[in-house]
Amino acid sequence: MSDDIVYPESASGLLVDELAKRIAPDRPFRAKQVFKWIADGARSYDAMTNLPLAERKRYADTLPLFSTNIAQTLRDPDGTVKLQIALHDGTAVETVLLTDSEGRKTACVSCQVGCPMNCAFCQTGHIGYRRNLTAGEIVEQFFHLEDSVGALDNIVFMGMGEPMLNLDAIRKAISILTDTAGRALSRRRITISTSGIVSGIRSLADEGPAVRLAVSLTTANPELRCELMPVTRGNPLDELKGAIKYFGEKTGNRVTLEAALMGGVNTSGAHARELADFSRGLNVHINLIPWNPVPGLPFKTPTKQETGAFLKALEGYGLNVTLRTRRGEKIGGACGQLGRSDAGQTSGNFSSEIGLSVEDSDF
Repeated sequence: MSDDIVYPESASGLLVDELAKRIAPDRPFRAKQVFKWIADGARSYDAMTNLPLAERKRYADTLPLFSTNIAQTLRDPDGTVKLQIALHDGTAVETVLLTDSEGRKTACVSCQVGCPMNCAFCQTGHIGYRRNLTAGEIVEQFFHLEDSVGALDNIVFMGMGEPMLNLDAIRKAISILTDTAGRALSRRRITISTSGIVSGIRSLADEGPAVRLAVSLTTANPELRCELMPVTRGNPLDELKGAIKYFGEKTGNRVTLEAALMGGVNTSGAHARELADFSRGLNVHINLIPWNPVPGLPFKTPTKQETGAFLKALEGYGLNVTLRTRRGEKIGGACGQLGRSDAGQTSGNFSSEIGLSVEDSDF
């Protein structure tokens, strides 16, 4: 599906000045009111009680507030919530809430319908790529989740899709969510994850926004990473390390390296040594994520002993390491499990590529 197609606009995907041009060019203060109402939870113009009735009707006829809706809500006993968000063209994405031990709520949002990266261990990559999301479709995931679970503390771009391939829309979505006239989310509470696209990392360092960066590394063995993550062929490990170093030096921020651990695949002592060598000279924190089962994929979750030995080996090299808490597995909301791209699919294991440690203080 071509990304040259023009998709319908919604008020949720516009900045204040753009909103003014669309609905109230002669009364720009109305746009500020609408913008604030959306951030405060209004989902129809009728709810905006400080706007004249005639203007509310005119705005509704001119521009819809939202272009998406919640098609399905799944709740895991561990507190994880997953929403299937139906898009205007019949496709769908998933967004997930994770809550840490201190009660902080993080939204993991998607940026594409499907994913073109084809990582071998991730269900999202196996459903193929349909299209990029618009800024409005990204913003609406956040607001739909707030409508369902209350105010959110953080947002991570770690759901379906590769953020660096839709960076313009993500930048605009962040501008909307962080605008002090609206939701006013702090940039320090935002993380963008990538499978390792060097140009995107450097662009983020040079052009912002000033948010946190996570890199899905999985392994620092060049041949194995090419096999597991095809992105490596165009973004070799030495160039990726250079980009991570550049980002850290340019922004002053520590980068999170994420490693999905697959039993008998990337958990040996040699793999630990390669990961330590890659991390040398970088300001990084490593998150270890035991692989979550995905039907049809030829991998297995590592044993606790295997994971523990790998963790100890990394710590022995002096690295800062966190073993992720596994959450959302019962509803297909754990790392690597997101995977429905059409609205109306109702499998309880409809899945995403969430890369989030709810115990990591970086988030």
